Amino acid sequence: MSTHLTEIFDQLFSYCETRDFAGHDPFDGLNSRLFQLTPLKHLRLARLAWLQMFKRSPIDLRSAFGVTRGVNPKGLALFALAELSRFRVTKEVEHMGNAVQLIDRLLEKKIVGKAKDGRATISFGYNFDWQSRVFYVPEGTPAIVPTAFASQALMEAYDVFGDEKYLNAADQVCLFILNELNRIDETDDEVCFSYTPVDRSIIFNASLLAGESLARVGAATGNGEYLKMAAKTVRFVTRRQSQSGAWVYGAQASQKWVDNFHTAYILLSLYRISSNIEELREDSFDALNLGGGYWLNNFFLDDGTPKYYDKEVYPIDIHSAAVAISTMSELRAIDARMLALARKTAKWTIENMRDSEGFFTIS
Repeated sequence: MSTHLTEIFDQLFSYCETRDFAGHDPFDGLNSRLFQLTPLKHLRLARLAWLQMFKRSPIDLRSAFGVTRGVNPKGLALFALAELSRFRVTKEVEHMGNAVQLIDRLLEKKIVGKAKDGRATISFGYNFDWQSRVFYVPEGTPAIVPTAFASQALMEAYDVFGDEKYLNAADQVCLFILNELNRIDETDDEVCFSYTPVDRSIIFNASLLAGESLARVGAATGNGEYLKMAAKTVRFVTRRQSQSGAWVYGAQASQKWVDNFHTAYILLSLYRISSNIEELREDSFDALNLGGGYWLNNFFLDDGTPKYYDKEVYPIDIHSAAVAISTMSELRAIDARMLALARKTAKWTIENMRDSEGFFTIS
C-alpha cells in the first residue's frame, strides 16, 4: 500500500503545485468581494451567517460571490512537512528542494512583532477574515494554529538539515506565544493560551498547539521556561478531560461539541509534549489512554469512515479523515487498533473522497 500512497501523494502534490498551492477554505466566505462592499461586513451575526452559508451550501458559491483562491500559511507548512518526511526516507534532492522552497515561501508570510524585551517575534495568520461563534479574526491577525504548524515545519527542517536559521525562527515563534498571546486562568502549574492576541477564548487544542511549539523548541535549546510553560498547558487540558475521555472544543456554552479532528489534535499534542518532558509522561499516558479509547470507539464506522462528531456521522470532512490517518499512525504505540484503523480510513478516504484529477474533496 505504501507505493500506492506515494503515487497518490505525488499526484496531489503536483495538482497543488500547478495551482501555486492556492485554494479555498471552508471558512473563506468573508473574502467575498460582494460581501465586503456591503455594510453587513461590520455586523457579527451577518458575518457568521454568511460564513455558514458558504460552509454548508451543497453547491460551491465562491465563483458567484467573488471569493478567489488564496494561499494559507498552514497549507504551506503541511506540504513542507510532507516533503521533509519524503526526504528523510528517500534522500532524493527533489524533496529537499521542495521543502526548502515551501519553507522560504512560508517565511515570506510571517508577521513580525516585538517581545517585551525588544526581541523580534514571528507569527502567522489566516488568509481570510474569520468569524467564530465567540470572536472575530480579521485576515492576517496572528493565530496560534497556522503559527504552530509553521513552527512544526521549521523544527522539522532544523532536525533534517541542521540549519540554525530554522531553529532561530522557531524560537521567535515561542517568543510570540509567551509575549503576545493572552493567558487565561494561569496558576502556578497550569495555563491556557488564547487563539489570537485579540481574544480570551479557552480552546483546548489551540492552547496545546502553543505548548507543543514551546516543548519542542525548549527541548532542542534547553530553555527551561519554554518547557515549564508547555507542561502548564498539558495540566490545564488533562484536568478538564471528561470522565468518558472526551474533550469539548472550548469552554464557552456555544463550544460544547466534541468533534473528530480537534480531539485528534489534542491527543497528538499531548503525546508530543510528553515525549519532550519526562515528568508529564505518567499523567499524559493516562489521559492519552482514556482519550484515545474514546476517540477510536466513537469517531469511526466499521469501514473506517471518519465521523465528524462523536454522536453524528455527518458532515463527512476531509480534515477529519486526514488528521485521523496521521494521528493514528503517530500514536500507534498507545493502542494496538490504531495502525489497522489508519489503513482502513486511508482506504475509505481514497475510494470516496479522491477526484480523478488527484485532489480530495472537502466533504
